[in-house]
Amino acid sequence: MQYRNMGRSGLKVSALSMGTLSFGEAHGVAEARRMVDVCLDGGVNMFDTANMYNNGRSEEVLGEVLDGRRNQVLITSKARMRVGDGANDEGGSRYHIVRECERSLKRLRTDYIDLFLMHEWDGSTPLEETIEALDALVRHGKVRYIGCSNYSGWHLMKALHIADTKMQSRFIAQQIHYTLEAREAEYELLPIAIDQGVGVMVWSPLTSGLLSGFFSRESPPDWSGPNPAWSGPPIRDKGRLWRIVDVITDIAGARGIPMSHVALAWVLARPGVASVVTGGLTEEHFRENIAAVDVALSDQELELLNEISRLPYIYPYWHQRKFAADLLGPADWALHSSF
Repeated sequence: MQYRNMGRSGLKVSALSMGTLSFGEAHGVAEARRMVDVCLDGGVNMFDTANMYNNGRSEEVLGEVLDGRRNQVLITSKARMRVGDGANDEGGSRYHIVRECERSLKRLRTDYIDLFLMHEWDGSTPLEETIEALDALVRHGKVRYIGCSNYSGWHLMKALHIADTKMQSRFIAQQIHYTLEAREAEYELLPIAIDQGVGVMVWSPLTSGLLSGFFSRESPPDWSGPNPAWSGPPIRDKGRLWRIVDVITDIAGARGIPMSHVALAWVLARPGVASVVTGGLTEEHFRENIAAVDVALSDQELELLNEISRLPYIYPYWHQRKFAADLLGPADWALHSSF
């Protein structure tokens, strides 16, 4: 296992983290324990959950499974999403954040959460209130570090500015959707990660299985109908998706490795990425994902993958590349190096 600093902090996290969305629904305590054991044996030290996963059952199961070995691991949890019918049962208010953190601590059977993330943006609550509430949790020892998930570039920069000017706790991580199929984060979020020292955690790195080899042109998911089999992130260009899958298939076939290894290795090689959150339905899924850490793609393989998945070069980036290429900094190249 590789261990990487989470952004500019001193916190070292495993390159692969265990996602526990299935805990409490698809997997009970006994199954979850076996999967956690597989991950611990593989060197995984971070386990990711959220207050709203299966109505809190994910946290409860994870807390039970980790009971007695809490000090061996890092726990990431989140709040902000709706968890009830009340007016204050969602959002970034001080009331909601503190209440949900305390509830999560009880479910997880712990006195502290290592990394506590805002699960989504809340534009109706002053960001100053949200940052102050998170800072209070850190000062009171209930949370060690804080971060965000699914923020846009300006949301993240505003949060960092507030924390810096008020000398409050700063986001050290952002959990984002980033895959060979979905590279929008390269426009703003990856450059911010490099410039501001905010580590990247990637969710759904296999695009909910589309890049794993489970689906193909010949056997695609059911995209429509009353009960579609696909309800993941939007796929705006199915032709592009299958062209990406073709290249992954070729590289995996030539190497004799699973397709998932290629897709995960590409994400792990991207700038700013600290950890990739992977889930699974079986112990073998986790063993397979952990093995991807040892895969190093060649420059030629990376170029093939970058070429087939490259996003449009939108303004102002094409203009900057044309007239400012000699003055671009390391954060700029998080985007421009792919073109």
